Amino acid sequence: MIKHVLLIFVILLSACKNEQDLKKEEVILWTPYNDSIEVADNTDHENGRMQYKLIQSKVLDKNEVFVPLYEEVSKLTKSEYEKLVPLILEQDIFTIRNHIKEDRLTYENLVLFYLYRIYKYELNNATTLNTIIALNKDVVEQARELDKQNQMGVATQIQHPIYGMPILLKDNINALGMKTTAGSIALMNNEVDDSFIVQQLKKNGALILGKVNLSEWAYFLCTGCPVGYSAYGGQTLNPYGRRIFETGGSSSGSGTAVSANYAVAAVGTETSGSILSPSSQNSVVGLKPTIGLLSRTGIVPISSTLDTPGPMTKNVKDNAILLSAMLGFDEFDAASVEDNYPGILSSGLHPKDFSEIRLGAIKDLLETDSIYKQTVENFSEAGATIIEFTPPEVSMDGFLSILNIDMRNDLKAYLKEYANPDVIKITSIEDAVAFNNADSLIRIPYGQALFEGLLSDTTTTTELEEIKANLEKNGRAFFDTAMNKYKLDAVLSINNYHAGYAAVAKYPALTIPMGYKASGEPLSLTFIGKQFSEANLLQIGKAYEEKFPNRAIPSDYRN
Repeated sequence: MIKHVLLIFVILLSACKNEQDLKKEEVILWTPYNDSIEVADNTDHENGRMQYKLIQSKVLDKNEVFVPLYEEVSKLTKSEYEKLVPLILEQDIFTIRNHIKEDRLTYENLVLFYLYRIYKYELNNATTLNTIIALNKDVVEQARELDKQNQMGVATQIQHPIYGMPILLKDNINALGMKTTAGSIALMNNEVDDSFIVQQLKKNGALILGKVNLSEWAYFLCTGCPVGYSAYGGQTLNPYGRRIFETGGSSSGSGTAVSANYAVAAVGTETSGSILSPSSQNSVVGLKPTIGLLSRTGIVPISSTLDTPGPMTKNVKDNAILLSAMLGFDEFDAASVEDNYPGILSSGLHPKDFSEIRLGAIKDLLETDSIYKQTVENFSEAGATIIEFTPPEVSMDGFLSILNIDMRNDLKAYLKEYANPDVIKITSIEDAVAFNNADSLIRIPYGQALFEGLLSDTTTTTELEEIKANLEKNGRAFFDTAMNKYKLDAVLSINNYHAGYAAVAKYPALTIPMGYKASGEPLSLTFIGKQFSEANLLQIGKAYEEKFPNRAIPSDYRN
């Protein structure tokens, strides 16, 4: 049973002489540990951002997260879990749905399978990724209810494919019943209703499994600090090499959780690289959509100009499914579009023929990265048209000012709309800075240079609008010069190398596992296309993934 892999201490609390009045036993699943040896071991890491000051959170009690569902998870024996492994581990959504349809699997066991893995690895200090920071205490009962509906004959053909699939959320996305912290201690009691995209997921039948860690304030707080660190959740670690490889940020928990098979899929958010980077670092498929395709309402913001949520999955098929399950026009998001782009759902099932694919390969990457070069050659040999080109040099001046001024305004608006003033005492960036300064060792031991710089930015409204217009024009020129001339479907990049240009252009980007360096660190191929070309990117990505299946599950998380 799972009890064999957990450190359990049972404490009997007795306040009364009468045996009938004995309080129910309290289960303690986890105790804080001394992480100083781990911290010391990373002191000389060649990557300065991985020279950690802390590993575990100083405020998050994992017992509060894991005890409420412990009784349910304990019912699943090790042998029962092992029987579920071939049905679920690394399987795509349609395969899992087929197992349920043919009575080889239930929604309840699907949820318990993922919870079992989470408890197995996250409560063991030698394997924890510090990824799960909240669980939906009602998720098992919700899964049972879906099973009852199945037994009553609810027609599966009217269900969205996401129906019954356990999904994890980055913890800057509002969800009822779980706090939304953005990784900050200042928001650790932020109780909110569902964001728009969570409403859409629930409407389509998805099960919200829990919340995952992230880079605090979506990595718009400190400079040179570790990605994947938050004062609330601690230091997220990479399943391909704990304390060896970066997790990517800021959707670090979403990337690590999907890679380790803690859920069917996860939702991340991106301003510039925050889906692409952790997807790449954790060898999963990540899509940063066109700005406006998905609602941002109810998500802790950086920039209303550039922010977007997006799907992070183990394969392209599931990516298309999760993306389509979040679609919908949101009247409260000024960027939201009314067209639901119906081709997205089917795109993950219909790979584009290589003979119809036209891609741009960046010459500098061909000359400096052997895996990228081999991948481009593979595309060409498979029948795709490859155009080698050098993007024009364009100015990115003012990029930081967009983030500075937007966050100064947008965070204030979020706090006013959602934060309960009786519980959440900050109302602005100024308040957040002062809050952190009151206890910098616990609240943010890496400083808050970006927050402080944000407060000193004097860009005017007129100047900001000019910056936005210029950067959008420049970002599009970076890609369009070749795309228009050669009629390309997409430009090929690596990881989040060109995320900033895609961000200001408001273009979508899809990243897919491309291979692994000699060290074992994952590397991904990124497809960047024009606005609202998600369906086409997914079809190309599906063709690439089918022909060249590069993802390998992290070796320490296979069982």
